[in-house]
Amino acid sequence: MDIRKETIEGTTVLTPVGRVDSNSAREVEDALLPLFDAGQPVLVDFAELNYISSAGLRVLLLAARRSKATGLPLSLAGMSKPVDEVFKISGFAKLFQIHADRAEALAAGKA
Repeated sequence: MDIRKETIEGTTVLTPVGRVDSNSAREVEDALLPLFDAGQPVLVDFAELNYISSAGLRVLLLAARRSKATGLPLSLAGMSKPVDEVFKISGFAKLFQIHADRAEALAAGKA
């Protein structure tokens, strides 16, 4: 699993690549949760993610809680069809701001 992190227009963008499953969820958690201590909005860009398991969903739930506790926005973008289906079936799509792609998410953050 590769996880890229960059700052764009005052937003920290985390891009997991490949799969988030029980083998890699801890790595994503360790990369994602500390971002809320930096004081910037967080965007998770799923453009290069092709699979997410319940372990990955758990990490995102923890991130949503951290977002709420810190008052820093968390948004998701760029979901492939399989990942989008997991979010819809699990009900997680209702818990997050989900954008079609990174550009749309960054533009929404300025509104």
